[in-house]
Amino acid sequence: MARSSTVADQLVAQVVAAGATHIYGIVGDSLNPVVDAVRRAAAAGENIQWVHVRHEEAAAFAAAAEAEITGRLAVCAGSCGPGNLHLINGLYDANRSRVPVLAIASHIPSAQIGTQYFQETHPDRLFVECSVYSEMISSAAQAPRVIRSAIHHAYGAPGVAVLTLPGDVADLEAPAPGPDTLVRPRAPRVVPAEADVAALAAAIDDAKKVTILAGAGVRGARDDVLALAERISAPVGHSLRGKEHIQYDNPFDVGMTGLLGYGALQAALDEADLLILLGTDFPYDQFLPADVRTAQVDVEPTRLGRRTRNDVAVVGDVGETVRALLPLVERKKSRRFLDQMLKKHEKAMGGIVGAYTKDVEHHLPIHPEYAAVLLDEEAADDAVFTVDTGMGNVWSARYLTPNGRRRVIGSFLHGSMANAVPHAIGAALAARDSGAEQKHVVAIAGDGGLSMLLGELITLVQYDLPVKIILFDNASLGMVRLEMLVDGLPSHGTDSPPIDYAAVGAALGIPSVRVEDPTQIRSALRQAFAHDGPALVDLVTDPRALSIPPKITRQQVGGFTAAMSKEILGGGMGEVMAMARSNLRNVPRP
Repeated sequence: MARSSTVADQLVAQVVAAGATHIYGIVGDSLNPVVDAVRRAAAAGENIQWVHVRHEEAAAFAAAAEAEITGRLAVCAGSCGPGNLHLINGLYDANRSRVPVLAIASHIPSAQIGTQYFQETHPDRLFVECSVYSEMISSAAQAPRVIRSAIHHAYGAPGVAVLTLPGDVADLEAPAPGPDTLVRPRAPRVVPAEADVAALAAAIDDAKKVTILAGAGVRGARDDVLALAERISAPVGHSLRGKEHIQYDNPFDVGMTGLLGYGALQAALDEADLLILLGTDFPYDQFLPADVRTAQVDVEPTRLGRRTRNDVAVVGDVGETVRALLPLVERKKSRRFLDQMLKKHEKAMGGIVGAYTKDVEHHLPIHPEYAAVLLDEEAADDAVFTVDTGMGNVWSARYLTPNGRRRVIGSFLHGSMANAVPHAIGAALAARDSGAEQKHVVAIAGDGGLSMLLGELITLVQYDLPVKIILFDNASLGMVRLEMLVDGLPSHGTDSPPIDYAAVGAALGIPSVRVEDPTQIRSALRQAFAHDGPALVDLVTDPRALSIPPKITRQQVGGFTAAMSKEILGGGMGEVMAMARSNLRNVPRP
């Protein structure tokens, strides 16, 4: 007798119709009906695969990266209680990054809900804050419309939609399927009000020195933004998420500000008399000038003015707004401000940012900056980089060169550790699924992040994913170390024992090499990139290398000095001298 179609079968059919090709997760009793439905759908020829990760957090990160790369729905799943709770960190990341992800949170038997049953939680409540939709399916009749609604929310927001599904409900006979429209809708045109565009044009014409800070919202509007910058002689800086869309071949580029910043953007912000925020929700208000008139353009009105002053507000797509603005603004007669900022930027790039990348081929331990430069040179022009939070973000922000074809994915809004390798899993599977020639997928990992989800190396081996892990191994939580120092605290609890991660990788069957000599970095990278499957390059880098932001307050300098004094008084004179030798050119001075 043929098996009847179940709610789980219907769920799988609907996510396939919506464009999903992978479901990331770990099997478990309450989730078994869904996993079996995936198995049967794949056996019947449907383009869907269950991807067995080692931690559900990695499942959510992988889904987030796949959705980021493809724009299509990606799916992750967790069994009842602890299983689906493990999803939550990666789901926060996906939701804050506004990518279409569906999370299947299986649940205890429906008759046991509310009785403090084994592994009982309430996923439909727990995931509300990290989703745009969170509902429980309690009957077969309800399932098709709730699944459809979840998919529409994931695509429409976009963001995370969570379906809580008791295992017994998943195994119920499904009702007859109804018509579904589950494909991703085309993005609407968000056209600004004419009066708002006119007000922005007037503000630009009234200003002598205009600076543009561009975020991820400039994606697809690069040429329009550069045309505006040329017309009004404005230096253009960017947020980390905006870097890949606006920095390359940009004659007006002045870099970044914030904790990861470099170049002359901070000076351009402070010295402007009009700041234009284009498609950015840059969160660090301490780097934004409070005494400079500010205009903001964004498709989401709730973002307007929540970080800094908002003298001119425009709700609209960046491209639509700038194209409407260009005919209204007068061409600036003077390039003096722009030229001054470009000169400062060139000096900063050659001085502070370049300080560690010159004449360091034989310096031990390896300068991480130098390693980042070599990685930038050796990686493919269409590489996908996934970047761990912390110092990996700094080196990527400062030394990876965008070109319009490379992608850089990280936990840039949620700021989670351990995201690089799980993100790379999703990116690599997305590339494989496309049928195109395999891209370089490069996970720029820190030893803290890699060790947190170390089991995902097994996932790379199981699926033979061509992910190249470039490990910046300083046996330290470097960013936390710096945060302590600028707060006047001697570093404590930030160091790890030296671990040979190349030996760990090799034990798992991953071609791996440990590099302590900087002259061997380039050859190690080339060998890794030449290998068809996963590879690991363990770069033993200087744990004392600091990342100094472009804007340093007196309080931070005082905190750093106090921390160094405490180190000396605590018997750490050698540590202080070693840090000075590692950072002599960049240590902040009062």
